Amino acid sequence: MSVFDTHAHYDDAAFDEDRDSLLRSLPAAGVCGVLNAATNLDSAKASLAMADSYSFVYAAVGVHPSDLDKVGDDTIEKLVTLAQHPKAVAIGEIGLDYHYDTYPRQIQQMWLKRQVELANYLHLPIILHDREAHEDTLEVLKKYRPAGVVHCFSGSVEMMQEVVKLGLYIGLGGAVTFHNARKPLEVAAAVPFDRLLLETDAPYMAPVPYRGKRCDSTMIAHTAEVIAQVRGCTVEQLVTKTEQNAREAFPKIK
Repeated sequence: MSVFDTHAHYDDAAFDEDRDSLLRSLPAAGVCGVLNAATNLDSAKASLAMADSYSFVYAAVGVHPSDLDKVGDDTIEKLVTLAQHPKAVAIGEIGLDYHYDTYPRQIQQMWLKRQVELANYLHLPIILHDREAHEDTLEVLKKYRPAGVVHCFSGSVEMMQEVVKLGLYIGLGGAVTFHNARKPLEVAAAVPFDRLLLETDAPYMAPVPYRGKRCDSTMIAHTAEVIAQVRGCTVEQLVTKTEQNAREAFPKIK
């Protein structure tokens, strides 16, 4: 199989002891591509360094809503420079997180809008984090009309339909395998096939039977099995289509 993991964080400290050996093992395990999503400027630089080192790794550059203590007056300017890298294929991970509310919502919204505006200016898709912020997320998407994906999608089927109408993709990962995964499974069954992306969010969100352990891209097979089952297709069909979708969602990927 040729699995494309459209959302991982291999720059995370959880991989410090075996990052190189793990990444080198992925192609033989059927992983043809990984998009590493940054969470701040240092993470973006590390992601680009990985993309330089591994032919199948690509990077997104951006600041996560939980990392807004790391922004400054020159952050957007620095992101512009980082985004010029040939393997920087998206602006992300950006978004809103109202679960932890680490920073005031107005501040989160301001930085989301700034980075969406940047993505539109650079003609790059976004990788969007939306946790318990569905209404405000949709408001931004409808106003700015960016390309990209709502990753680790946790909204309803109705919200998914609105997102897809705006031309964005839906990223699904290990949450579809969880025992309480009613909404993710409903979305997995209903999302148009040409708008579906597979992801891990490694090292987080490991699927059953690895829940609670460090996640990596090889585990995406368990997610694919569950999604294929609810969609009534084979795993091979799902993996092939979602790889194609990944390359269409992020046009800079070769």
